[in-house]
This record gives sequence, structure tokens and C-alpha cells, in this order.
Amino acid sequence: MTTMAMVASLAGVSISTVSHVLNGTRHVEPETREKVLKAIEATSYRQDAVARAMRRSQTDSVGLIVSDAGEPAFAEMVHGVEHAVTRLGLTLLLANSAEDPDREAQAVEALLERRVDGLILARAAGSRQDVVDGIVGEGTPLVLMDRLCGMRVDQVGVENRLPTIELVKHLVDQGHQRFVFVAGDCRVPTLRERRDAFVEASVQLNLDASAQTIIADVPAFDVIDGQLEHALDADLKPTALIACSTVLAARALKIVQNRNLQLPSEIAFATFDGFAYSDLFTPQLTTVRQPAFEVGVAAAELLANRLADKARGSSPVRLPPTTTRLSPTIEYRSSSGIAVPMTPSSF
Repeated sequence: MTTMAMVASLAGVSISTVSHVLNGTRHVEPETREKVLKAIEATSYRQDAVARAMRRSQTDSVGLIVSDAGEPAFAEMVHGVEHAVTRLGLTLLLANSAEDPDREAQAVEALLERRVDGLILARAAGSRQDVVDGIVGEGTPLVLMDRLCGMRVDQVGVENRLPTIELVKHLVDQGHQRFVFVAGDCRVPTLRERRDAFVEASVQLNLDASAQTIIADVPAFDVIDGQLEHALDADLKPTALIACSTVLAARALKIVQNRNLQLPSEIAFATFDGFAYSDLFTPQLTTVRQPAFEVGVAAAELLANRLADKARGSSPVRLPPTTTRLSPTIEYRSSSGIAVPMTPSSF
């Protein structure tokens, strides 16, 4: 096996010089650096990453756990995190909790055992408090992504209240007074915030509370489907439907299609997060589009700042936590009754 000493001998330099070239720990003259790199190539030397990590007490790696890696918004967030950490010279380790709190806890434990320098976590519905407490207790920098809460940790997500109110106002302006609002599992903070904002908008706009159907606090998709089917089969049907996620939108559109309801003449439709090509649907879908890629980038950059603080000797636990909310955009299209798309609204 090739050693660092062999590389140093071939290059005619000291072992410490080879180490400085490999780890970037000190300036090395270009000519000397070139000799070392050629010697590394000639000997096919590969640095022992584990031994290097033990010497430096860091692995230049971060862990990312998301609740559903296949959901379009989360997929974009993963791409954003990956883009940022690669640019920062870090390695990304990805895990998918599949909305299972126990699986999330196992993923956190596995990543910590691999000595990742920090973690980004999009918490599963019903995520256990002790998981976050354990990460913070170990002194591992942590950023919560997308699903924000009242914990005193760094967090990056999107604004939900104002876009929801604006969307409801838009539909009321189109003449709608009876809504079915599909929020689903409100253990997910993002869905809960959107549900609460819909209630607030209903009060602000003087909507009759008894005429609104809110499908919330329901984790099972088959139950959500059943409640939506019941609402659409009622004598006094809703005239506008809002789905709070891409998955909920897909299921709602299937139910609407099965009942041969026409968008938007019989029921207006809008969704949060949305599909990759909402403008290719017929009719085109009004969508509250969150900047998912940018959320991932911002989460990775915030974590990198905490890692730099830790390297300088600052405790990430004692530093004031930062909460960042990025602004989504409402893409108004024909599914909500707009014949020609309006200029998107940003918040």
C-alpha cells in the first residue's frame, strides 16, 4: 500500500509538505505543489479518510434527512442542499425517513455514528422531541428545514400565512364563498400553518364558517379521500378546492375527475407546492410555488456557518438560533378561473 512517506520521497519533499497539499492547511509554492500532485498520481496514493477525520476531529460531511425524498418539493430541496455542500467542499449523506418517526430516529443515530459534522433535518410527521434534543445535546450543529417549529434551533422554510390568505382572497374575488380546504396531517407544521391561515382568511373575508369544509388532522390518505368525496357529493357543494401539498393535490384531482367535475366552471382548484410542469395541465393549475431549491441552499449555507463557528471555538448550542423564511410565489392560472395568467405574486 502506498504511504504518504512514499509520495514525499518521490516528490523530494517532507511528509508535512504532502500533508499540507492534501489538507490545504498551509500555503505551498506552486512548483512544489505540482511535484507533490504528480507524485500522488504516479503512486496512486489514496488518503485514508477515516484516519484523516480522526486527526482533524471532523469529516467534512453533513447528513440530510427528509421525510419524503420522492415528493417534488423535497426533491428540489435535496438538490439545493447538494449543490451548496458540493460548492463548499463537503460530502452529503442522504436518508429518507418516509414520514416514520422511528425510522427518522434510526437515521439520525446512523449519521451521528458516521461522525457527520452537522445535520439538516426535515422532520417526519410525529417526529420525536428527544431526537432533536439528542442532536443538540451532542453539540452537533443542526438546521431544521421546511417544517418549522418553536424549538430554539436554526431553521429554514417558507412563508405560509400571507400566501394562503392571498390565495383565498383571490378565489373570493372570483365569486367563491364555499371552500373545501384539504390540509391532511396537521402534525406537519407546514400543513398546520396553511390550515390556520385559511381559518384566519375566512374570518377576514367574512365567509360563512358553516359553509367551509376543512379536512385536517387526518394522517390516513384513505380517510382524507373519503372526507373529500363526501364534501363533493353534498347537496350544497363547494365551488373552490385548495390542496395543501402535491400529494394531496394529485389525490384531489383524481376524485374530481372521477366525479366528472369540470375545472374551473364547476369547481375552482389551487394547490401548494405543485407539480413540475403545472402549465402543461388542462386546465393549467394555479399553484403556490415555494422556492424549494433555494430553501435547500439556504439550509446548507446556514449549517456551514455554524460549522465555521464551531471550528473557531464557538458552541453552536449557545449561539442565538436563526429562523429564515423564504417567499413563495403564487402562479395564477386557469384552474382558479383566470383566463389569462396573472402576474405571479411574491411575498
